[in-house]
Amino acid sequence: MAELSEPEGPVDWKERCVALESQLMKFRVQASKIRELLAEKMQQLERQVIDAERQAEKAFQQVQVMEEKLKAANIQTSESEMRLYKKCQDLESLLQEKDDIIQNLELQLEEQKQIRIQEAKIIEEKAAKIKEWVTVKLNELELENQNLRLINQNQTEEIRTMQSKLQEIQGKKSSTVSTPKLSEGQRLSSLTFGCFSSRARSPPQVLKSEELSKLSSKESEFTEGKNVEEIVISEKSADNQTQENDRGQRTLRQTACVSEQHRKARTSVATDGDSAAMLSYTTSGLYTSLLYKNMTAPVYTTLKGKATQISSSPFVDDSSGSEEEDSSRSSSRTSESDSRSRSGPGSPRAMKRGVSLSSVASESDYAIPPDAYSTDVDWLQPEQKLPKTCSSSSDNGKSEPLEKSGYLLKMSAKVKTWKRRWFVLKGGELLYYKSPSDVIRKPQGHIELSASCNILRGDNKQTVQLTTEKHTYYLTADSPNILEEWIKVLQNVLRVQAANPLSLQPEGKPAVKGLLTKVKHGYSKRVWCTLVGKTLYYFRSQEDKFPLGQITLWEAKVEEVDRSCDSDEDYEASGRSLLSTHYTIVVHPKDQGPTYLLIGSKHEKDTWLYHLTVAAGSNNVNVGSEFEQLVCKLLNIEGEPSSQIWRHPTLCHSKEGILSPLTTLPSEALQTEAIKLFKTCQLFINAAVDSPAIDYHISLAQSALQICLTHPELQNEICCQLIKQTRRRQPQNQAGPLQGWQLLALCVGLFLPHHPFLWLLGLHLKRNADSRTEFGKYAIYCQRCVERTQQNGDREARPSRMEILSTLLRNPYHHSLPFSIPVHFMNGIYQVVGFDASTTVEEFLNTLNQDTGMRKPAQSGFALFTDDPSGRNLEHCLQGNIKICDIISKWEQASKEQQPGKCEGTRTVRLTYKNRLYFSVQACGETDREKLLLMYQTNDQIINGLFPLNKDLALEMAALLAQVEIGDFERPFSTPAGQGTNQCKSNQTLKQVIEKFYPKRYRDGCSEEQLRQLYQRLSTRWMALRGHSAADCVRIYLTVARKWPFFGAKLFLAKPRTPSPLGNNFMWLAIHESGLSILEYNSMRLIVSYVYKSLMTFGGYQDDFMVVINSTHSKETPTEKLLFAMAKPKILEITLLIASYINNFHQQKAAFHHLSAPALLSARTQGPQAQAMGSQPLLSNSRPTKGPTLL
Repeated sequence: MAELSEPEGPVDWKERCVALESQLMKFRVQASKIRELLAEKMQQLERQVIDAERQAEKAFQQVQVMEEKLKAANIQTSESEMRLYKKCQDLESLLQEKDDIIQNLELQLEEQKQIRIQEAKIIEEKAAKIKEWVTVKLNELELENQNLRLINQNQTEEIRTMQSKLQEIQGKKSSTVSTPKLSEGQRLSSLTFGCFSSRARSPPQVLKSEELSKLSSKESEFTEGKNVEEIVISEKSADNQTQENDRGQRTLRQTACVSEQHRKARTSVATDGDSAAMLSYTTSGLYTSLLYKNMTAPVYTTLKGKATQISSSPFVDDSSGSEEEDSSRSSSRTSESDSRSRSGPGSPRAMKRGVSLSSVASESDYAIPPDAYSTDVDWLQPEQKLPKTCSSSSDNGKSEPLEKSGYLLKMSAKVKTWKRRWFVLKGGELLYYKSPSDVIRKPQGHIELSASCNILRGDNKQTVQLTTEKHTYYLTADSPNILEEWIKVLQNVLRVQAANPLSLQPEGKPAVKGLLTKVKHGYSKRVWCTLVGKTLYYFRSQEDKFPLGQITLWEAKVEEVDRSCDSDEDYEASGRSLLSTHYTIVVHPKDQGPTYLLIGSKHEKDTWLYHLTVAAGSNNVNVGSEFEQLVCKLLNIEGEPSSQIWRHPTLCHSKEGILSPLTTLPSEALQTEAIKLFKTCQLFINAAVDSPAIDYHISLAQSALQICLTHPELQNEICCQLIKQTRRRQPQNQAGPLQGWQLLALCVGLFLPHHPFLWLLGLHLKRNADSRTEFGKYAIYCQRCVERTQQNGDREARPSRMEILSTLLRNPYHHSLPFSIPVHFMNGIYQVVGFDASTTVEEFLNTLNQDTGMRKPAQSGFALFTDDPSGRNLEHCLQGNIKICDIISKWEQASKEQQPGKCEGTRTVRLTYKNRLYFSVQACGETDREKLLLMYQTNDQIINGLFPLNKDLALEMAALLAQVEIGDFERPFSTPAGQGTNQCKSNQTLKQVIEKFYPKRYRDGCSEEQLRQLYQRLSTRWMALRGHSAADCVRIYLTVARKWPFFGAKLFLAKPRTPSPLGNNFMWLAIHESGLSILEYNSMRLIVSYVYKSLMTFGGYQDDFMVVINSTHSKETPTEKLLFAMAKPKILEITLLIASYINNFHQQKAAFHHLSAPALLSARTQGPQAQAMGSQPLLSNSRPTKGPTLL
């Protein structure tokens, strides 16, 4: 045992020693640290002791000083005791007198309370009488409206009788006059296109007034209720196709040739939801003009892969070129063909002339889009090597260039394409040539520059629009810097400062604007002035969008001057004739000379003086009205809560009306309107809210806020009035000013006042915010509205009925999104979405996508649409910056104006969420909800004949939809008792499926036997899908539908303008992710397709749709201009749709280039294991899909 324990017994003393030494070292280190800490603590204690000794010395000195003061005071107390005793007796007597005065005031207060109670009763009686009077007047107006309707109907009948008589007269004339017999195609062409001005040169296409009236009568009959024939698919014979073409031509003939008066009053529209064979409808331009500021079709061009708007209205004529260019086009072509044969791109002659290879090589350089020219290669920029002519003029020591030359891209006149031209600006005239070497020849055109010319920058930073008296020119530079150089030189020549409209108002809406006389350096000029923030802009006229100049007002000296004593001799000499009748304000900025503003009336002078003083940051409290002066005093003391200014009667609630406005207004009419506005606010606040008669408060709020939107000068006024009326000193349980808070909540949701009233509003809300009282809750809600309005900007329309009801009947403080509205989907269900007063469409869609589990619109391609208030089957796509409350309000106004008295207050806007842009790349990430909605939207196209398929495939698709919506098909029971009822029930189900999911053109005209066979075939296919889930059926349905190459495309019915290489028949314009495709009308087979890269210009051209195609593969016709007859709203829709596709791909391309470099770097840094792991999902995704397919 001892031997076994011996190996475990011995201890390694060396290791033990080393361990102890290490511990000893640790203890020494810790001891050294402890010593350092103790030393630091000792130093701190020593410093504290020194400080304490110093403080003790100071305290000892102060005690000595206090002792000396006490000794001096004890000497004086004996002398002043008698004085203090006398003062005490005097104060007691004064206190007794004050008590007597207080008792008298209390008695007077009780009397005043009784008087106020009586006055309140009188006001309530007056309000009731006013309410009765309003109801009586409304009834009278309703009767008058009915009478006017009857008169309108009678006049319509008379017009119809007159049109029938004109038709009879025309028939007699046509029977008596012998005319050469035209072919059917020529006759249809003349009837179809005769009423357009662009085709009025050919005699066979001119129509008489009788024919126009006849066609207009046909159009009215067609729009009232006549159904158009459906589209015929590929199974029909050639004879049927010919009949359908004739039928479609008759449709267009009835709708296109309308007189100018009918064209102004009625707009033809084609909808996606109705029959696609119907080319045009009559719609109200009222709602669209309210929702969109301009309903006319814009014109876009493609620059650097991005669709850029170059005109907000259609091209009326060939205004972007000149006569000289058109006349010299043929001669230039012949001369250039000779030059091409004589000198090639690399010939010494071409190099000597310094001409770019692109201009020497071929004539087709004008067809190349601007982004095809590279700005990085030297030989593509000959203007960088050639000596440019550039001279300047000296004015006040500043060098201003007045001459310049260089390459620019100019849009041609006839064919709207970009041509690369050498421009030379000299002698106030802009000339352009084919190349720099052609400057010795006659120019291809010239642009006369005068004082009436305007310069307008486009959406793109490289495009500018130059408008003269006769023409409009669109010019594009190779880079933004080159364009800026051209604009500066043109500004010097034109003496016009071209500025971007978006940068004119960086701080919001203008505070005040008007027509003034500006005098500086002895020269006077009548200008239109606008005060935005702290800058004063002045323009030539009110319509001009680009200022002549600006004056920075911050820390400037602003004051009214005495006209009799003016030290500026030049001003006296030039403005003596104006001094006797005008008021004068001088603005003296820092380090600049003074500018004098001559104003015609005292009201305008007071308004300008106040706003200019506030913009300059001055603390002058002697300008403006009494209310504004008090606000300025509060601003100087930073709103001190204990200040007596808050108790001033002008800042507090008053039951009497005001005699003058609270703010300075520029005219007597606005001052009168401000006093009426205060009375309206008093009526809204004093009349009790009654649910059955709440329309009274709705009309008051809408009328008051509409006046403020119409006259922005009153927005400060109503905000100040509501601040005043919500500052009543009263117990918290009295519900007097609660309606004032409600009206203030509606007001700040629409717009905000300017500084310093915005500062006063924020301070007022902060002082009253309290979640324990109703008033405080409304104040908190107003704070939210102020923040949201500052974030998203002011509104455009007054509050809707729904918004006012939600604000009055329930406190919106309890809901972060106080309003809600249902959004409908294509499968018949809806989702209720909440929003506030400033929610935009983009924010609304973000909330909707989160609630429904859908992707962002940029990925899914979905968009929000509204119905038309007229009740017709039209839809309007909503842009992302429009506010939801504005949409509801504008729709409500349009509905009242178009259908007065019909279900007023019950009809609301219907919002629909469906697909607008389809991207096949994004299909792999589609959610289940997106697939389901896409299936129902495809079914809607199938029903309306916008999807090519035969009868068997249509029946298969209907069975899939029935399986998704209803489930498994239930067979009838075999028992005789229940067979009859179950058979009837199953037939009813099959009938509903056929009506809902089967194309109209296949089921219309079927006999009962054919319908019975159709039900039987449908039941067979439906039963074959038993057991399949809804997700499987949706996948099968979309797999089949995506086999069509144009799945997801939007189809537009159009007819080419003659002469056209596409013929003279109806056809479909399909807009999809790859480009623009033209399909046959009946079979929907592809005729020709154009990718978006080849689209140079597209949009409205007079009353037609224009597309300019760049055919790079064709040398004979490098550029092709196509015109299609379409309805104006459809032209706008197809233009915006093409621009959306192009810009979407441009954004994706930019994002790809932005993320490509980091992605490559991260891929390189990954190891082999990471690469192996990353390849696994690809293998799993490549497995074949399960389930049956129909193809």
